[in-house]
Amino acid sequence: QVQLVESGGGLVQPGGSLRLSCAVSGTIFSVYDMGWYRQAPGNRRELVAHIDTTDVTNYTESVKGRFTISRDNAKNMVYLQMNSPKPQDTAVYYCNVIGTHSRPFASWGQGTQVTVSS
Repeated sequence: QVQLVESGGGLVQPGGSLRLSCAVSGTIFSVYDMGWYRQAPGNRRELVAHIDTTDVTNYTESVKGRFTISRDNAKNMVYLQMNSPKPQDTAVYYCNVIGTHSRPFASWGQGTQVTVSS
């Protein structure tokens, strides 16, 4: 049973920065792709950042150049560095294992709220 625990969210000002963390347990972490997702009220949950097993990354267009996903296989951790966040980035952020056909594999964790506001 894969467990995902997100942390690091909070209130951040536009132009500031924030780093989200995801602790993964219950699986052989290093052999799976990982992703960060977000869901704002009224919106569908969307994949915003993806990192594969060789550290190749991919981002949705709206966050390119501002967000960076990384992983530490020795610690079973995934991170999302958020630089210059915008109010439109306000959402609950979730991590998950990316499985076959790019589908989220595990049950969702509690997520961490990110609010971007002055």
